[in-house]
This record gives sequence, structure tokens and C-alpha cells, in this order.
Amino acid sequence: MKTVLVLLIALVATASCNLALDKFAEGNHKFTARLYNEILKANIGKNFVFSPFSVEVILALTRAGAKGKTASEFSTGVDLPSEEVTEEALKLFLPLLKSSNENLRLTTANKLYINSNFSILDSYKKLAVSTYDAATENVDFTKTTETANRINQWVEERTNNKIQNLVKPESLDDVQLVLINALHFKGKWSNPFVPSVTKSDFYVSATERTTVDMMFTEDTFKYAESADLDAKFIELPYEGGNVSMTVVLPNKVDGLAALERNLQAVFQPQNYQELYVSVKLPTFLTETELNLTPLLKNLGLTTIFSESADLSGIASEPLMVSEVLQKAFINVTTTGTEAAATTALRLSGYSLYPLERKEFSADHPFFYYIHVNGLVAFGGRVVKN
Repeated sequence: MKTVLVLLIALVATASCNLALDKFAEGNHKFTARLYNEILKANIGKNFVFSPFSVEVILALTRAGAKGKTASEFSTGVDLPSEEVTEEALKLFLPLLKSSNENLRLTTANKLYINSNFSILDSYKKLAVSTYDAATENVDFTKTTETANRINQWVEERTNNKIQNLVKPESLDDVQLVLINALHFKGKWSNPFVPSVTKSDFYVSATERTTVDMMFTEDTFKYAESADLDAKFIELPYEGGNVSMTVVLPNKVDGLAALERNLQAVFQPQNYQELYVSVKLPTFLTETELNLTPLLKNLGLTTIFSESADLSGIASEPLMVSEVLQKAFINVTTTGTEAAATTALRLSGYSLYPLERKEFSADHPFFYYIHVNGLVAFGGRVVKN
């Protein structure tokens, strides 16, 4: 049984098109919450960042070549809508992830590395190119070091050198196909923070605190409070209009765990208001490396990792996925945010100053996510310095 390696790199018409995007976004929110909680199990007490969208893109590309039970598990395990709806949504959405100017850079790239003595079906290659805008390249996987370096160089170039050494030479043994999605985002805050930071307390728990570099700004933001979630929300927009970071702050110092148990409710519509808010948010830099294989199995995506896998829409020879790997990076500063993620699958405004202002002081553990036209591109948590 030949294997495929899937790699992810992480730093929106007509009524039917909008419906496709809505259905994809619904699945994206559900999958984000479910995958987050799987990642959490192995990262208790740690900061982490991941890109659910990058995972979805690469798995959708894999699902396009799957048949039978193997294909059906992508709906139940990864919350993807039907293949037709997914492809329609991505045809609309992926071109939006190609904007670059001095204030905002948002890019995505897909690539298939094919063993020089292995043939994938022309129909699959055409779909990968037309729907996913994927590039293809033939390589010699027996030259593991040379090929790993080649793949890693491509990844580094597309993530502004933030994701390095994604592929190890030893991971390419007995591999016939590597699928990679790279996602990179760098944006300036639309409402800038004060350029200087101050040393402030960050309460890791009710009995433990540490010192962080705290950013500060006051302006009009979308702000909401939820009694059900016992938390407050703030949307911090980036220049460009369609990308924002939402920070969800529990009201209690030790309230993040309860929020994480109900994460799907976080993505439900909140009662946002345009209010004048005093914001304190720590700077943070997080890098996370994940083997998503066991996590995806826990979510119900199991057959593709077994010899029972039916990926006959990719190649006539038997194929199975050996690993799904992701490296993700995020850096939040007074200027803005840079984020990147790589997933690899081995197939083996102005406002008058108000009388009342709201306070949003992120001085204890919180959840955040970066969304593009409603889709969650990156998500994570900050629980310590």
C-alpha cells in the first residue's frame, strides 16, 4: 500500500454561491471547535495556534479523490459539506486569499509533489489545478534529503520564512504523493495600539501571575457581552476590511476552561454593538507543531489512514494517508499580526468620545481567532507569557 503525505502551512455572487459559502462556513466553525478541543487535550496549560482552514483545504483536496466510506467520513469527521458545495465555496473563496499591499498580505498556495515513477489520474490533476489552483511538481522521493529541502524551501518562500523544516527526510520513505497547503497572513491594525508597551501583570490563575508586555488602545470597536458564556467579545479589525481578530475573554480569571467546553457557541452570532472601548491586550508569539493524524482519527476520519482507504479517484494504485502534519505561527504586536500555517498530508471609522466606555483588559487566559469573510483561518489560546 503506497502512502500520501499531507502538509499544511498556516501563518468571499449569486444566491447559490452565497449558500455554498454559508454551508462551508458553518462546517468551518464546527470543525474549528472540535479540532481545538482535540489539540487542547495534548496542550493543557500551554499556548497554541492552529489553522483549521488550512486543514480543511488540504483534506477537501484529498476527499476529491476518495470514494465510498472513505469519502463519507470527510463529512462526519471534518464537517465538510458535500463535495459539490465545497468546491463551489472554495472556487469563490480561495481567490480572495490573494491580496498583498503594504498594510495587508493574505496568501494561500496549494501544491502536489508527485513521485517521478508514480502517476496520478489526469482528472484529479485537472481538478486540483482548476478548483484548488494547485501547482504540481515531479520529484524523486528516493532522494529524501534533496526532496525534503525542495519542499521546505517552497514552504518557507510562501510563509515569509516563518514556517521552516516542515518535512523531515525520514518522513518521505515509501511516499508517492505529498499534498501541501500554505496559508500566510500579515496585517496592520485598523485601529492602532499605542506604539509603546507597558509591563503588566497577567494572571495565569487565581493564585499565579506573570509579567507581560501589554498593549493599549482606545477607540470604537465591535463589542459584545454574553451572559450565557460569561465572557466578553471584541473584534479588532485589520486594514483591508475583511479580516479581523476576535478576542473572547472570560469574565473570570479561571473561566477559559468553561468557555472551551462550549466553544461552538462562541461562533454563534453575538449581540455586537459599536462602542468606545479601552483595550489592553498582551503581545504574544506562538509557534505550534502538530501531528494531526491521531486527532483526526478521534474526530472520525479513520479509513484514509488504513489499507481499506479508497483513494481511487487520485490514482489507480492503492493509496493511504500516512500522516497529516501542521506547523503554525502567530506574532501579535502593537503594529499588527503575522500568522502562518502549513499543513502537509503524506499520501502513505471616527467616533465622538462617549460618556461611557467599556473596559476590555485581557490580563488572564483568553481564546482568539482570525477570520476572513466569516471563515476561521487561525485560532488559538493565550494562557501564559
